[in-house]
Amino acid sequence: MKTAQLKQEFRNRFQYEPEHFFFCPGRVNLIGEHLDYNGGSVLPCAISRGTYLAIGRNKEKLFRFQCLDFPETATLHLQESYSKTGTQWFNYPLGVINAYLANGHNLSGLDMLFSGNLPVGAGLSSSASIEVLTGFALSSIYGIEIDRKEIALLGKQVENKFIGVNCGIMDQFAVAMGKEHEAILLNCDTLDYEYLPFYTDDYVLTIINSNKHRTLVDSKYNERFTECGEALGILKRKLDVNTLCDIDPATFEISENEIKDPVLRKRARHLISENQRVKDAVIALQMKDMFTFGKLMYASHQSLDEDYEVTGVELNTIVDFCKSFSGCIGARMTGAGFGGCAIALIKQPRFTAFQNELTVVYENKMGYAPEIFSATAAAGVREISS
Repeated sequence: MKTAQLKQEFRNRFQYEPEHFFFCPGRVNLIGEHLDYNGGSVLPCAISRGTYLAIGRNKEKLFRFQCLDFPETATLHLQESYSKTGTQWFNYPLGVINAYLANGHNLSGLDMLFSGNLPVGAGLSSSASIEVLTGFALSSIYGIEIDRKEIALLGKQVENKFIGVNCGIMDQFAVAMGKEHEAILLNCDTLDYEYLPFYTDDYVLTIINSNKHRTLVDSKYNERFTECGEALGILKRKLDVNTLCDIDPATFEISENEIKDPVLRKRARHLISENQRVKDAVIALQMKDMFTFGKLMYASHQSLDEDYEVTGVELNTIVDFCKSFSGCIGARMTGAGFGGCAIALIKQPRFTAFQNELTVVYENKMGYAPEIFSATAAAGVREISS
């Protein structure tokens, strides 16, 4: 059991019993990719895999960061502020601590031992999971009045300003606010949200990790962010809009030639069509029409491939196989792309066959195997017992 292992490891490393255990899930975005920093609506859900934290207060005024999954550790004296150091994992909790200090909260020394079962760099929001987990743990331990939405916003601030990734709010919001068997329809511009039942009936929500590692800071994520801003700036000369996702597909069809650069035009086309697909997907879920939902997943992936150009041979190989597999009704990449994961809806009795057959096809083409596992919509960040 994860908490039993964490408890023993914490005792071995810090020579006392941890005071608290916390868990924060990862997430998948069911549809609505790259809309979170363009003011659109997204449809993520938290998943049962995530990050665990055993934590206790020390009297040495030290922040000690350790993790079962990485060899790097850090021991830092309590001070007024911190800055990012290198690319090590502990920058994520350190950034959250820095944000709490900047907001005037008094913290003491802490010993923190993290561990998780999310594949790192796979697009399942392992970084957001750590950020929200740390934020929730600090609020609980020190009695700081901050709700889950505020913790999500703080995590986004850390990602943007401390880590240096121009992400939107979706990842932190999903892992903070998730509910069991429900997806979250989130307007990333207004932060209005509602929960939608996400029962897949006799289909399995399947996650396929391409095992191609990608790091957002080093990828073309920030490049896409800039391209979207340029496209919006051009369209705002003609249209009274604040974000690209304020534009409906019919209006864009009339106005797209204002964007002379074909690359920028494609970027805008993806965002505007994807925002419409989210609206259509909501109706499909409300009607319990998983076949339509699956078709929208395929259309989303095609747009991400052709117009947004963030898929790559690994993710395309997975989705192409899904299209040929008789037990699959929909598949798409999830997350930022450039590697990472895809999701698919697989008929329950065909799940094992899907695992076996895709593994053979993928390994023959890529030279290494994917990781394939099932998932369900799960609850967000929380304290757990030992």
